[in-house]
Amino acid sequence: MADWLNGNYIEVLGVLLSIAYLWLSIRQNILLWPVGILSAVMYIIVFYDSKFYADMGLNAYYFVISIYGWIHWSNRGGEKNAGLPVTNVGVIRATVLLGIILVLFAVTGYLLDHLTDSPVPYWDALTTAASVVATWMLTRKILEHWILWVFIDIVSMGLYIYRGLYPTAILFAIYTTMAVIGFVQWKRSQMLEGKCPE
Repeated sequence: MADWLNGNYIEVLGVLLSIAYLWLSIRQNILLWPVGILSAVMYIIVFYDSKFYADMGLNAYYFVISIYGWIHWSNRGGEKNAGLPVTNVGVIRATVLLGIILVLFAVTGYLLDHLTDSPVPYWDALTTAASVVATWMLTRKILEHWILWVFIDIVSMGLYIYRGLYPTAILFAIYTTMAVIGFVQWKRSQMLEGKCPE
C-alpha cells in the first residue's frame, strides 16, 4: 500500500482536493475556486501521465476558469455565497450551450483521434466538451449545471476504470452522488431566495 501511495500521491491529493472543491461548491462557498486551482494542477500532471490529453487540457481550462469564477463571485459581494443568486438556464441559453458542447465535441474528438494516441478520443472529447460548459455554468450559479455533471461523471467513471485510474473512478462515483445532492441543495437555496424557475 505504501508503495502504491508513493507512486500515486499526486492523484490521491487531486482526489482529496476535488472532493473538497465539490463540497465547497454544494455549499456555494467562494473557497471552492482556490481549491479548484490546486486540484487542476494535480490533475494536469495525472492526465498527462495517463495520456488523457483532453482531460489534461480541460484541467488547464479549470485552472483559468477557477481564477475567473473567483473574481466573478468576489465581485458579487465576496461573502460565503458570493451574493450571487442561483438561477435557471432557460431554453434559449440551454440551446446555445448545447450547440457549444456539440461543436467542442466534434473539434476535440477529431483532434484527439488524428493528432494523439488517446485510446478513447471521442469519449474523452464528449466529457471534455460538456465539462467546459458545466464549469462555466457554475461560475454563473446556474442550477442545471448539476444535471450536466451527473451525465459527465457517470461517463468519466467508466473511462477511468478502463484506464486503470481507480482512485479517480471512485472520485467520480462520489461526484455523481454529490452532484445529485448539489442539485437538491441549490434548488432549496433557490426557493428560499425566491428565485424560482421562470
